[in-house]
Amino acid sequence: MSSLTTTPTKGLEGVVATTSSICYIDGDQGVLAYRGIDIHELADNSNFEETCYLLWFGQLPTRDELKDLGQRLAAERTLDKGIVELLRTAPRDTTPMDVLRTAVSALSFYDPDRKSKADDHDANIRKAIRLTSQIAMIVAAYDRIRKGKNVVDPDPSLSHAGNFLLQLNGTKPSSTAERALDIALILHADHELNASTFAGRVTAATLSDMHSSITSAIGALKGPLHGGANEAVFTMLQQIDRNGTDPVEYVRGQLAQKKKISGFGHRVYHTEDPRATHLRKMSHDLGHSSGQGKWYDMSERIEQFVKSEKGLNANVDFYSASTYHTLGIDVDLFTPVFAVSRISGWTAHVIEQLDDNRLIRPRADYVGPAYPQHYTPIDRR
Repeated sequence: MSSLTTTPTKGLEGVVATTSSICYIDGDQGVLAYRGIDIHELADNSNFEETCYLLWFGQLPTRDELKDLGQRLAAERTLDKGIVELLRTAPRDTTPMDVLRTAVSALSFYDPDRKSKADDHDANIRKAIRLTSQIAMIVAAYDRIRKGKNVVDPDPSLSHAGNFLLQLNGTKPSSTAERALDIALILHADHELNASTFAGRVTAATLSDMHSSITSAIGALKGPLHGGANEAVFTMLQQIDRNGTDPVEYVRGQLAQKKKISGFGHRVYHTEDPRATHLRKMSHDLGHSSGQGKWYDMSERIEQFVKSEKGLNANVDFYSASTYHTLGIDVDLFTPVFAVSRISGWTAHVIEQLDDNRLIRPRADYVGPAYPQHYTPIDRR
């Protein structure tokens, strides 16, 4: 007789898998909070570095603590020449997500804490800081290398967001662009037990190392059902623009063919995704201030139509597509930029998992042939 009593749900929907003090979501009310602080307050008042501190240490930093974290992040903005060589030798048709996944795994070769125990809390904090700086550098450096451009050195006077845009585009960003990316990084920093975070925690629970856990998370994020939706959104916008099609008629035709429109609906939120609230405004402001307002205008018409026709709300991916494009980020970098932010949440969850660890080992509801089946000799099959 089986001891399993819980009714299985496909995709573990609605299943509570662990306790966590990092991220709070209320899907019915459209609430997202880090350590109890609403995402709207953080987006309006905080910055990415302060949000990282909140996620890693459980509280907002003092002025001195925030300054210290900024200095530690700046000190870790360096890549071993072996990693740079790996980026240079990667095939030019390799996707940035493939490069990021492999480079993060290789970072463990050179990490000063590589010999620390998996559950060494202080070492894991240091690894979290290091990885947050290094992942941003890898994404920016690989994009420039594949385009035949020089790798740009970081500027210690700039914020994390400002440095990423500098190292990506080769020029110091405007304060508007820097703040826009800063807010986007805050909005994407964590989202409870999404697929990539869960993958990272499962790996950590085996007492594997931080780099293995983050490599697992990146592998999960690469999947189009998790991290690639904003790429699909902008590809759609480009197709509409290229063909001179009316956005509403295009979407109407897609729906008539039973095709999914990327960037709408969410497994958890039953009302507006609170992250979309900020990204919608950012898309509008950035687009119209840069003379690229057509992307927002198309997006707005599509959003209104899909909501009226299907009752679906835009999610975080829908307006992040036009926002990232306006910031000079290529479409195939949208998901890696997601990782540039989410590394803060991933590492917070890995640290939390290892601070009070138990191996994650769920069960499956067996639906195969009834037991007992018997072995049939090969000459009787």
